[in-house]
Amino acid sequence: MSAGMSAGVSEAGLREHRLLLVEDSETQALELRLQLEAQGFSVQRCATAEAALDLLNTDLPDLVVADHHLPGMNGDEFTRQMRLSLRTRALPVVMLTSARDGERHGFESGADAYVEKSADRDLLVLRIRALLRERKSGAAEGPSGAAFRRGRVLIVDGSATYRAFFTGLLSQEGHTVVAAADQAAALAALDEPGASFDCVTLDLVGSPYDGIALCTEIGARRLTQGEAGGAGFPLIGMAGAKPDKSLLVAAFAAGADDVVSKADGEVLAMRVRGLVRRRLLEEDNRRISGEFGDREREIGRARAEAEAAAARAALADALQQANSDLEDANRKLTEAQAKLVQAAKMASLGELVAGIAHEINNPLAFILAHQGTVERILGELPAPEASDSARALTKARDRVGSMRLGLTRIQDLVLNLRKFSRLDEGERGLVNVPEAIETVLALIQHKLGTRIAVRRDFAGRAEIHCTPALLNQVVMNILGNAADAIPGDGTITIATASDEETDTIRISDTGPGIPDALREKIFEPFFTTKPVGSGTGLGLAIAYSVVQAHSGSLTVETAPGGGASFVIGIPRQSAAA
Repeated sequence: MSAGMSAGVSEAGLREHRLLLVEDSETQALELRLQLEAQGFSVQRCATAEAALDLLNTDLPDLVVADHHLPGMNGDEFTRQMRLSLRTRALPVVMLTSARDGERHGFESGADAYVEKSADRDLLVLRIRALLRERKSGAAEGPSGAAFRRGRVLIVDGSATYRAFFTGLLSQEGHTVVAAADQAAALAALDEPGASFDCVTLDLVGSPYDGIALCTEIGARRLTQGEAGGAGFPLIGMAGAKPDKSLLVAAFAAGADDVVSKADGEVLAMRVRGLVRRRLLEEDNRRISGEFGDREREIGRARAEAEAAAARAALADALQQANSDLEDANRKLTEAQAKLVQAAKMASLGELVAGIAHEINNPLAFILAHQGTVERILGELPAPEASDSARALTKARDRVGSMRLGLTRIQDLVLNLRKFSRLDEGERGLVNVPEAIETVLALIQHKLGTRIAVRRDFAGRAEIHCTPALLNQVVMNILGNAADAIPGDGTITIATASDEETDTIRISDTGPGIPDALREKIFEPFFTTKPVGSGTGLGLAIAYSVVQAHSGSLTVETAPGGGASFVIGIPRQSAAA
């Protein structure tokens, strides 16, 4: 980095300056932002002038860098709008453009500096730091005693011709001009008691004095005045038609805020006009702020009191809402406790059913054995001759046969109950899928009745390695919910499939289906759409936990007929796993 850049960083590094970049090109905006942030600036970007004006209503940066060519409102009109507002009219603006006459338009619209897009980025940073330095020094001024005054300009130039030319040119702009031919006269004018200049122009080359050295001394005087509470002033260096970068860097490092060509006096006049105008506007701002400061403070206090009252009201509302939420949480906790008790009862009931089934099985086997003996003996008896006796024997044989059918049904029911509970089979093993599904269907036959038809498509593996609860409890919960969901006649389809990695069981129904908004909740504990007292909300939650214990998946989809389709996926495992 050049010496001028290092000096600028050290001077401005006391705090992070905030810049607003108004650039519609994403590429150029990103490039400028990265370069400016690398120099220690905080950059906020807007793509249009309209968006930038809206932002300026709520947040003021230290400086604005705006592209001249913007969609909608261009850079000139954007700057003019800023100058019309008391809030932003003293805000420094750097205009970026590629047009040949962009400098003239930029200054006429109220911009403080003009930089070509193709210019060296170091020069852009130096120009920005110079404007920020001017703004800092201007902020130290005290309020002016008059509502309006003319700007005072000091011209330092060794050429009498240029002094006369610039004096006449700036006098026509309405400024009070003081001219100095050498270093001694310039310093004497600056040291004159009561002297206060709004701008100083200094010829850097072609004069009998050392322009860079004098620039350094004037910059030091300005810094001393600013620290003492005096009025800091912008310092403009003048050079040849096209000064090289080394001269520009040396001038900026010496304290110059800008360097312009002596060949274009109109540009110098516009530059001085912009600097003086901004200083006068800043003085006007301070004067207005002083006149209305008390009123603004009163308004601020009233606003603070109103905000405090609103905050108290909001706090009361929040407290009321918190109390309401606490009551709801307490009610839900009470309901959850009741459901947990119900779940414990259901678990105990399952154990009780398994015990009863076991206890019934022994006397049932005894009865069946004796029923078979009675039926065999009755079958061996010879037919009696009397008709009444023959009818009685035939009736006894029919009744014993009916008893055998009833006892067989009881035996099948007890067998199914034992298969379903299987409390002694908690470990994984090979489970016959069609047999387990048929067992579950037999247990919920009272729900299916004749109104629900069951279609079976057992195309998958007949046996899978899992715990019996996977097929007993999970399939029963899903089939029971499917039967409850079908309001009238309907169909439940059970299909199995297998591939190299997964065994799948798909259970679909022709019910109303599950809305998308509820699909994320149906597997949550205690969530149910059934009426109060008709469901615990634990069936699918238990099914989901059982499937997860098998590292599987349980999802719900829309069935082809519009109902719900639950898909159970179990990773394939070997029997030795």
